[in-house]
Amino acid sequence: MLRPGPERFHTRLDWLESRHSFSFADHQDPAWMGFGPLRVINEDAIAAGTGFGLHSHREMEILTVMVAGEISHRDSLGHRQRLRAGEVQVMTAGTGIRHSEWNEGAQLCRLLQIWMEPRRRGLAPGYAQKAFAIGPAWTLLADPSAAGGALRLAASARLWRAQPASGAELPVVLPPGSRGWLQLIEGRVTVRGSASLALTAGDGLGFAAGQLAGLRAGDAGADLLLFALL
Repeated sequence: MLRPGPERFHTRLDWLESRHSFSFADHQDPAWMGFGPLRVINEDAIAAGTGFGLHSHREMEILTVMVAGEISHRDSLGHRQRLRAGEVQVMTAGTGIRHSEWNEGAQLCRLLQIWMEPRRRGLAPGYAQKAFAIGPAWTLLADPSAAGGALRLAASARLWRAQPASGAELPVVLPPGSRGWLQLIEGRVTVRGSASLALTAGDGLGFAAGQLAGLRAGDAGADLLLFALL
């Protein structure tokens, strides 16, 4: 299942430019309602001094992966946090949470906002964030058991990030019976399976466990996410 970056839904406002891999808000297409528990991947660029005002969520796991700049988070649980490039936020909306995300910095910020269906409904709302040193190998960011220092995720999924250098190769190994999703943030990669496929920045690819053997980063390297949807 290939989702070319240029074909994503597009929202453009005077303060926000957003690309939506799946149906979101006014952009609805039955062919793109999600992939397993993965429901939203929005790539957002938010102008300085602007952002998302106070609003509510319920019954969703919401992850933010900061790519550039910083954003300030406030929520109804009393958290007042600043999320910077390289950091990841996991917010369990559960029975209900209100929050705002505001770019109080001097420059545009860029992030990926990801929504996943929780393993069960009625969870208590919660919040956590952590900085990760991302290298050329897969770094586990979020996991149901918080394995290896990852953030705990109340969804049947795991999330990794890697920044392989030019020509570097990475394996793509998922649990049997699961599905995977690759989301390319920057650069280029070639994935290896029954056939080779080139991906560029913004592209997404859904696949079953065992369909991909690995990937090779392009000339400028790459920055990408890998989801295991359990």
